Amino acid sequence: MNNNTNLIRKSRIGKTFMGIGLCLSVAFSGSMLLPAHPVHAASVSDSSVADRVIATGKQFLGVRYQFGAPSGRTDGFDCSSFTQYVFKQNGIDLPRSSREQSQVGTPVSKDQLQPGDLVFSDTNHDGVINHVSIYIGNGQLLHTYRVGIGVTVSDFAGSTWDHTFVTARRVISDNGQASGGQAAGSQASNEQSSNGQNAGSLDSNGQHSADASVTASSTSND
Repeated sequence: MNNNTNLIRKSRIGKTFMGIGLCLSVAFSGSMLLPAHPVHAASVSDSSVADRVIATGKQFLGVRYQFGAPSGRTDGFDCSSFTQYVFKQNGIDLPRSSREQSQVGTPVSKDQLQPGDLVFSDTNHDGVINHVSIYIGNGQLLHTYRVGIGVTVSDFAGSTWDHTFVTARRVISDNGQASGGQAAGSQASNEQSSNGQNAGSLDSNGQHSADASVTASSTSND
């Protein structure tokens, strides 16, 4: 009687261990079938030339406005020395003045602007381009103007630069070079008198004073 009881117990214990072993085997083999967690590698793709131009320009946010700032100087910019500098840092040579810059590259309509395009305005309403900005997307411009403001980001739509818009130019091509004209032109210190055109009257701060309607947001002629 005791022998039979012992045999039954041993049989039950054996079946129990077999069941546990089978469960572990199934669990282990199942885990082998689960997909491994993906390893996310950081993207190393190069940003576009326009992105780099904009990033370079934004490094100078808040830098003071200086009318007629020398080319290459970074402690003060006027609008065209700013654009000339940030494009130069990314392999694209531009002339020194806004009027000269408006003659290079490919013309672009206002409704076809892309980041990296140059936007030109005549804030004096005298038929002479006197300001250049960089379109950075989302309806915004990166530029510098007016003593006390300096390098900043401004909304384009409805602004002085929108109302006095003259042209826009695309100077970034697929290969990152100037896309039209001779971009490495004159290094004139400013645009005031090289072609005999009126640069407008300036007050002691280098701001235009002739047109009271735009004085608060106008640029100097650079």
